[in-house]
Amino acid sequence: MPWALRMSVDHGNHFLAYDDQAPGTPGVTPAAMSWNMPSSPNLGSETSSALTHFSSLFGECRNLGQSFGPVVITQILIASMNALRGIARSARGGADRDAALRLAARYAEYTGWMSQEAGNDQASLWWTDRAVALAVTVGDSEFAAYTFVRRADVALYRMDGRSTVEYARLAEEQSTSTRIQGLAAQRRAQGHALLGQDAECFRSLDRAAELMARAAHEEPGARSATGSEPVIGSMHLAGLADFVTGWCLHDLGRTDEAVGRLSGGLDKIPVRARRARARYAARLALALAEAGDLKSACSIVEAVTASVSVVDSATIRSDLQRLGRTLNRWPKDADARLATARIAEALHVPQL
Repeated sequence: MPWALRMSVDHGNHFLAYDDQAPGTPGVTPAAMSWNMPSSPNLGSETSSALTHFSSLFGECRNLGQSFGPVVITQILIASMNALRGIARSARGGADRDAALRLAARYAEYTGWMSQEAGNDQASLWWTDRAVALAVTVGDSEFAAYTFVRRADVALYRMDGRSTVEYARLAEEQSTSTRIQGLAAQRRAQGHALLGQDAECFRSLDRAAELMARAAHEEPGARSATGSEPVIGSMHLAGLADFVTGWCLHDLGRTDEAVGRLSGGLDKIPVRARRARARYAARLALALAEAGDLKSACSIVEAVTASVSVVDSATIRSDLQRLGRTLNRWPKDADARLATARIAEALHVPQL
């Protein structure tokens, strides 16, 4: 039985369930149930309490995003975001309204990330635009600046080094948050690495290290520059600087150095952070394979392929494709053949 939910802060919410088994006019599916719901709840003095729960829910959504695929998470994110827009509309005080919209912007940005993980860059950028619009509405220029880091992420996975550098530069210039500037410097370094610009890459990595160290001192809870909101950027990838540096070295063709920087980092990532572990492991395996250490590379593949179908990550699949092509260079190696077969199976998407 198909369901449809139209969500609008101006015209209310409308839920419709269709009975696709009932007889009726050809081409027309009769409605089994129709339900009109208001979009702006009257929470009164409980608005702040409700926002605390939505903030906790956002953290849980990010945790869920580490264990399951975007199809599961985005449904929760979009409905919650719409509820926050309704709360903002009915809020009695300006502070509650702004807090609701600011949190809705965080939901929109994470929906953009999940859309990218689902392999839809167009949807990712659309949701990023929505995040910007919400942030600008409440004057949150810092978060608006951070969305350029997200655009740099999209460009990075498209292997578009120039756009990666440009978006990261815009984020650095428009933000006064040390953490956001540090994250932007990391993306800038990765963009320079894609372009083969060693000196510019290492300068950006040095700047990123300095900024992130300063941010850890200035913002000990790793909170955003806007106050009590959840952390901006990765919260599950331990050793983020080593991960970024290792991958820059890989893209610059310095594979032995890349392996040295990436090795050991996998064990620091919590087991529950399945998406982060699979992402890190795929890149470590690729660096090992390109450095000629096939045995170590292949030993990692089974763990990655076991996770990729569950977290359903387009970015991890992209790394696995590169790994598969690399392992194909050793067709006579038994470990490489087995790993390649596992990768092919993990990348297979059954046709509906």
